[in-house]
Amino acid sequence: MRRPACTRLLGAAAVAVTATVAAAQVQTEVPPPVAGARPAIVERIKVHGASLEGNLEGNAADRDVLVFLPPSYAKERTRRYATVYALHGYSIGAEQWIGEIHAPQTIEGAFAQGAAEMIVVVPDSKTRHNGSMYSSSVTVGDFERFVAKDLVAYVDAHYRTRVDRRSRGLVGHSMGGYGATRIGMKHADVFGSLYIMSPCCLSPRGPGQPNSDLEKTVAAAKGFEDVATLPFPMRAQLAAAAAWAPNPKNPPFYLDLPTKDGVPRPDVLARFAANAPLAFVDQWTGNLKRHAGIAIDVGDKDGLKTDATALHDALDRYGIANTFEIYPGTHTSGVAVRFQQHVLPFFSRTLCNADRCR
Repeated sequence: MRRPACTRLLGAAAVAVTATVAAAQVQTEVPPPVAGARPAIVERIKVHGASLEGNLEGNAADRDVLVFLPPSYAKERTRRYATVYALHGYSIGAEQWIGEIHAPQTIEGAFAQGAAEMIVVVPDSKTRHNGSMYSSSVTVGDFERFVAKDLVAYVDAHYRTRVDRRSRGLVGHSMGGYGATRIGMKHADVFGSLYIMSPCCLSPRGPGQPNSDLEKTVAAAKGFEDVATLPFPMRAQLAAAAAWAPNPKNPPFYLDLPTKDGVPRPDVLARFAANAPLAFVDQWTGNLKRHAGIAIDVGDKDGLKTDATALHDALDRYGIANTFEIYPGTHTSGVAVRFQQHVLPFFSRTLCNADRCR
């Protein structure tokens, strides 16, 4: 269903996550416990990412991953399950995000309310600048490939999954919503259904106001400790530049900023734009049509709703089936309720599981 588009917010290309996102990532509404919900099994594991080896930032190639196994997993030893890969947002890691979505309570509640049991996998993608952008970069590491290839291969090899793209779902919130959009477009051979929550970073943006303070700080810095206390927007700008404008010959951060001496750099801005899903969606419509379901949602008080609406409109323009909802809430206030009441039921309907697609 369509929603009216809002006035587009202006922002710097490098500020990959808006101030709305910065103010969020704090508290979320907690759905009430569901009576009779059976406990899920939570495993904390390490997954090696060959795709992350040798990255210039020195981000760990061995990533923390949380795996939520459904209540029946231990007893039904011949049963195989659909798998949902869930991507967290900028500035937080997997552990903090599962606190925000109140897992495992919301996962258990969804199953108790009738959603098909499935495995939920949450990888940690926090980096030296607090976020990978789930992109492909020699500076940050190829987190796009890590999620789509390394992680999926590990989970399929170590858990009783249904090894079929139609049984794999991808969901993400904020930076993770960007990741779900980007990876979902490019890797429809791996994932069969997408849920995009409050996605950031969808559209190409101009350079915004010159930020000489950031330029001077980066120019004088000798290492990550010199930028660790920068304000959120500046850290987000560095994360975006590391992901989308890597430069192996520009130590110590191996990135290019979108301005130099306060003047926009068209070549760098073009590299940012090349990573904006609304700029490349036209090239991936065939892949998007392969998905059994695509859902997009965003809060009505979230500054990211303009681009979320634009993504929905782009899919509609190409006749790509999708659902779209603007719900009452801020960037993160409803994320836990949405995860229980909307995300997992959506994948229960759209993925091949034990009782579907046999």
